Amino acid sequence: MFYYPTIGGVEQVMKELAERQVKAGHEVHVFCCDSDKNSRIDRKEETVNGVYVHRLPYWFRLSLSTFVWPSLLWRFKGKFDIIHSHVSGHDYVLFAGHLAKKTGARHIHTTHCPWTDASFRPLVLRPFMFLNNLFVNKMIFKRVDKIVAITPWELSTLKNFVEDEEKITVIPNGADEILYKKAIKNNFRKKYKIKEKKIVLFFGRLNPTKGPEKLALAALEISKKRKDIAFLWVGPDEGKLEEVKQLIKGHKNMKYIPPIRDKKKIAEMYQAADVYVLPSYREGLPLTLFEAFASKLPVVASPVNGVPYEMKEGENGFFADYGDIEKLKENILKLVDNKNLARQIGKTNYEKAQNYRWDNIAKRYENEYKKLLGKK
Repeated sequence: MFYYPTIGGVEQVMKELAERQVKAGHEVHVFCCDSDKNSRIDRKEETVNGVYVHRLPYWFRLSLSTFVWPSLLWRFKGKFDIIHSHVSGHDYVLFAGHLAKKTGARHIHTTHCPWTDASFRPLVLRPFMFLNNLFVNKMIFKRVDKIVAITPWELSTLKNFVEDEEKITVIPNGADEILYKKAIKNNFRKKYKIKEKKIVLFFGRLNPTKGPEKLALAALEISKKRKDIAFLWVGPDEGKLEEVKQLIKGHKNMKYIPPIRDKKKIAEMYQAADVYVLPSYREGLPLTLFEAFASKLPVVASPVNGVPYEMKEGENGFFADYGDIEKLKENILKLVDNKNLARQIGKTNYEKAQNYRWDNIAKRYENEYKKLLGKK
């Protein structure tokens, strides 16, 4: 649906893959709509770090992240070996299948785990979700040559839509190389005037499904007795910023920081923190989970969707059910107050993160491309 500079997990996955494919010597084009979720992007054709980006005008929008741009069907140009679509449930995936068949390309599709209930979904989308589950997904996946799930959690759902299960493989998301390296000079605390002894971090879109306000409620409880812990929310507003701001208003140890895009600054942010919190209602397989692992951070997360497949209780951090403020509070304090436990978990997470470097993930995708093209 979107591409850089739009902020989001899928957008980052595409950017990481596309730019590595360019470095590997391939010609890469991205087709998306001409929105960044908030407004239209004026530049329709541009090259971003070697990737040719084509932004097609959308006709109308159904929700924050759902736009309709059928002109892909007649404005798609180029002779490609592979067409790779991202995020199931959208009409452009069906269009991509048609275009692949028409031009002789092979079609690979990454699902990005959209298989959750209708909670938090706009009412206007629910009829489309019903139709997708009834027959559209089956029609789409019949035309796809290879389906990539980002977590094994998706497999049972995909089997409802896919006759040939051998078409499905699992490739997770990854973490950038810079996160594995210790920052030579970390100015994060100084820049944001953080004087508290410990930092608890939320990094991501302030979206209702991410539960940033749940962390704020836990922070308020903790701060009744503790003033030595700073709580930070870093990311773009997608509907929850004002609620978070109202909850933390007047608390000097709680701060909202606008989105950080520079990878070096992101690495400094993670390395300055002591605990990463992911209090979500639903998740596919969040990039920030692996980024926290690579940064040697212990994690407190909701045990939802793909998260428990990559994170074990007591080994990589601790779980707290969505909305369980008392458990969220308890687990944060457990990690903040037990330095040895936090250090051991951070070490374990760093070792686990070695399997999720973006360079390795990109090679796994390229191997799938080669298989589709009959190349070794």
